[in-house]
Amino acid sequence: MSESRLQAESRTEFGKGAARRIRREHKVPAVLYGHGTDPIHVTLPGHDTMMALKHGGANALLSIELDGDTQLALPKQVQRNPIRGELEHLDLILVRRGEKVTVDVPIHVVGEAAAETVVTLENATISLEAEATHIPEFIELSVEGAEAGTQLLASDLQLPQGSSLQVDEELLVVNITQAFEMEVESDSDAVEEASEEEESGEETVAAVAGDAGEAGEEQA
Repeated sequence: MSESRLQAESRTEFGKGAARRIRREHKVPAVLYGHGTDPIHVTLPGHDTMMALKHGGANALLSIELDGDTQLALPKQVQRNPIRGELEHLDLILVRRGEKVTVDVPIHVVGEAAAETVVTLENATISLEAEATHIPEFIELSVEGAEAGTQLLASDLQLPQGSSLQVDEELLVVNITQAFEMEVESDSDAVEEASEEEESGEETVAAVAGDAGEAGEEQA
């Protein structure tokens, strides 16, 4: 995973009012945590930060430059405007090169399963331990030609070198089942069936009326 460089500025104002002023300047308030140090409050360039998270995903590796010093960080919590989707605040965790971290990585299903099957992704992410500078953006899992009844587990994932599972190897990731077609009755078939039932009912009434007439004649 490539690093995204961001130029940070120290932040001394706090509170909602200060955060609004920062966002009006197209910047994002953020806090750096980790390695036993006190939290560092900074502001980041809004557009550059948004693009870094867009391209790097939830585990984007950020190279934060602050006061002539550069530190690596990963997103810990990202707050966005629920309506506009704009970044409102970031919590970042400091990491070092060679340090191993535990992250959730998306799973991308590729390939086409056998005909008349349904492919269900039971777990969209998988927990891995990986080097902070070598976190995979996603893990591919092929279902090419898989038949109904196939179950792909965490142990079936092809992990990049240096990464290891942090979940049970028997965790179900993808389940492939048989597709069932529901027979849908057409409108014309329904009308025809209703017409037949109506005619049958009329015939029954006529037969009853005829029987009643014959009985009356015999009594007379």
